[in-house]
Amino acid sequence: MKLIYAANMRWPTEKAHGLQIAQNCEAFAQAGADVTLWIPRRANTPAMHAISDPWAHYGVARAFDVRCLPGVDLMPLAAGRAPLEKLAFALQTLTFALAALIAARAARADVFYTRDLAALLALSLVKPRRALAYEPHRRSQSRIGRRLQDIGARRAGAVFPITPPLAQALIEGGLPQARVMVAHDGVRRARFDSLPERDAARCEIGWPLDAFIVGYVGRLHTMNMDKGLDTLIEALAQLDDAALALVGGPDDMAAVLRRRWLARGLSEADFLYVGQAAPARVPLYLRAFDVCAMPFPWTPHYAYYASPLKLFEYMASGRPVVASDLPAWADVVRDGETALLVPPGDADALAGAIARLRADPALRQRLGDAASARVLAHYTWDARARAILRRIQAQREMATDE
Repeated sequence: MKLIYAANMRWPTEKAHGLQIAQNCEAFAQAGADVTLWIPRRANTPAMHAISDPWAHYGVARAFDVRCLPGVDLMPLAAGRAPLEKLAFALQTLTFALAALIAARAARADVFYTRDLAALLALSLVKPRRALAYEPHRRSQSRIGRRLQDIGARRAGAVFPITPPLAQALIEGGLPQARVMVAHDGVRRARFDSLPERDAARCEIGWPLDAFIVGYVGRLHTMNMDKGLDTLIEALAQLDDAALALVGGPDDMAAVLRRRWLARGLSEADFLYVGQAAPARVPLYLRAFDVCAMPFPWTPHYAYYASPLKLFEYMASGRPVVASDLPAWADVVRDGETALLVPPGDADALAGAIARLRADPALRQRLGDAASARVLAHYTWDARARAILRRIQAQREMATDE
C-alpha cells in the first residue's frame, strides 16, 4: 500500500506531535506500507534547525521518505503579536492545504492520511473517499469549526479518532459508525528496552539518589492551556522533601513555575528543570522518577479529546502514574490497577495519592509493572499501524464493492 501522510508540522519540532507522527510513519512503513511524509517548508527554531538528522533525533529508522511542499510562513515575523500570529497561522495552514491539493493531483497513492482538517478538506476535492484517512486529535470549540470537521470526517473513507468521546462526537455529527475506529496514542517498544534502574538513571543524569522525585514530561502548556502544574506544585507543597522534575519547555514558562515553587517556601534544589530533551533521552528521565504525574485540569479538550503521548510513555517506563481522572483515558488506565487517579484540580487528593505512593514501595512497583505490561500489550505503534492499515484496506474494498 502506498501511503502519503500530509502533516502541517515543522520537521523536526520540539512538540509532541512531531514525535507521534515520526513514530507512526515508521510503524506504517514497518507494517508494509510505502510511506512518504509531506510537510510544509517552514522556518524552524535555532535548536531544531541545528538538527541535521531528524530521523536520528526522533530515534526512528529512515523507513519513510519526506517531501517538502511550498508554503507561506510568516509565523517568525508575527511572533509575540497575538492578532498577527493568528493571521499568520491561518495563512500558513491554508497554503499548506493548497500545496497538498496541487501535489495530490499528480501523486499516485492508495491512501492520503492526515490529522489536519484543512489538508483533509483540500485533498477531498481531488481524491475519492476511499483514498482518504483522517486522524482527528481534537474537537473544534466553534460551531463553524465543528461543522467543517463533520464535513471533512464524512469525506474520509476511514476515521481514526484518538479517544472514544471524540469518536462519539463525530458520530453524533453525522459520521457513519462503520467508518470509525478509535486509535489511542501509544509507544515505540524499542525505546523502552533495556532501561536502567532508577539509581543508575539518576547517576547518569546527575540527580540525587535520596530524593523523592515526582516528574512531568512534555510541553508546560499546550495551545495556551494550563497543564495542571500549579496544582502539582500546590500538592507537593503539602509533602515533606518532595522534589519536582520538569522535562520540557518552554523556558519562560518554567521560570514562572520556579517562582511559584519558591514562593511557597520550597527548596530551589528540589526544583529540577531539564528543559527540552531529545526524544531518545526521555525514557532515561522517566526511569529516574519515583512518580510520573499527569495533573491535567478539567477542560473539554483534556476531558474528552486528549490521548496524551506522555501517559503511554509513563506507563511503558514501569514507573507509577498519578493522573487526573478524565473520560478521555478511562479505557486505558484503571484506578488502583495501572495508576492512581484523582479528581482534576484537587491538590489535596493529588498530594494524598503521591504520599500514598511514597509510603508504599510495593504499590509503586505493582502499579508500574501492571501499567508497563498493559501498554506494551495493547498500545504500541506497531500494533496500531497494523490495525489502521487493515481498516483502511477493508474500507477500500468495501467502497470498491459498492
